[in-house]
Amino acid sequence: MERSPERIILSRTDSIGDVMLTLPLAGLLKQWFPNIHITFLGRSYTAPILRCCEHVDSILTMEELEANNTADAVAKLRDLHADAIVHVFPEQRVAQWAKKAAIPIRIGTSHRWWHWFTANERVSFSRKNSDLHEAQLNVKLLAPFGITDQPSISELAALTGFRRIAPDRTVSDLVRSDRKCVILHPRSKGSAAEWGLDRFTELIELLDPEVYQVIITGTASEASEYRYGLPVHLPHVTDTGGKLNLDQLIALIGASDALIAASTGPLHIAAACGVKAIGLYPTQRPMHPGRWSPLGKDVHVLVNETAKELDVNKQVHAILPSEVLKVLSAN
Repeated sequence: MERSPERIILSRTDSIGDVMLTLPLAGLLKQWFPNIHITFLGRSYTAPILRCCEHVDSILTMEELEANNTADAVAKLRDLHADAIVHVFPEQRVAQWAKKAAIPIRIGTSHRWWHWFTANERVSFSRKNSDLHEAQLNVKLLAPFGITDQPSISELAALTGFRRIAPDRTVSDLVRSDRKCVILHPRSKGSAAEWGLDRFTELIELLDPEVYQVIITGTASEASEYRYGLPVHLPHVTDTGGKLNLDQLIALIGASDALIAASTGPLHIAAACGVKAIGLYPTQRPMHPGRWSPLGKDVHVLVNETAKELDVNKQVHAILPSEVLKVLSAN
C-alpha cells in the first residue's frame, strides 16, 4: 500500500458476540495507523456495543442503508469518503454498494463468489478448518494493509478498547452491594449449545443466598420460556428478562462480579468489561472455545472432555454445576 489509509469502514452486520470479536481489528488498525478514522457498519441493535469501543469513531447501521433505495445506500457510503472497506462479515448487498460507491480498497474473503465481482483485495483463508480463534481469523483480512503478523489472544484482548457504561437508576437498584452479583444468561437465541435450565437450576440451588445474588438476563421471549424452568421465586434471585435494553445490560454486566453463559454476546461483554466470564462450551469444532472463547483477563471456559461423542447440547449439559461453582468461588 503506497500510503497509510485515513478512513476505513469495518463491516460486521451480524450478532453481538461476532461484533465483540471484531472490535480488536479497530484497535489494531489504530495501533498501525494512529490518525485513522474508523467507521463501523453494523446492525442498529449492536450500536450500544460500538459506542463502548474507544477505537470506533463513527457508526453506520444497515438499517440506515436499507431505509430507501440502492442509490441512497451508495450515496451514504460515498459520503464517508472512505479509503477502504473491510467486509469482515460477507454481506452481498454491502459489497455491491461499496463497489458502486467507488471505495478504492474493498477487502473480502475469496471464499464468497460475489467478492470476485465486488472486492478488489481478496484474502484466501478458511474459517471452518482453521485452528485460529475467530478474532485472529478476522486479522487475516488486514493483510492488504501490510498487517500480516498474527497477534496472540491476550494481545487481541488488550486491543478491544471496551468501556463500561455507568449504571442508571434502574441498574443500580438491581445490584446489592452486600452480595456477590452473579449473572446467569441461560439462553442463546439458538446461536450456541445451551447448558439447560435444569443445570442452571442446580447451580442456583448451590449458591448460598447469604453470599450470592443471582440475576437472570434474557430477552422477553427467552424469559417467557425460562421462567417456567428456573426458580425465579427464590429470594436471592432477580429476573430481569425483557426488562433491560442493551445499554442497561452492558451496565449491569459491568457492575456484576461474574457472568455464566454459553457462547453468547453477554459472555463476550463480561470478558471485555474485566468481569469473571465463565463460558460453557462443547468440544466440537467449530463451536469449541478455541474458536469462540471470549477475550479478557478473567475468562474461564469449561468443557467436558469425556462427552466428545455426544451431540453438542449434551456435551455442554455434561458440565457439572459443581465445576462451575468451583470456578465461580475461586479467587
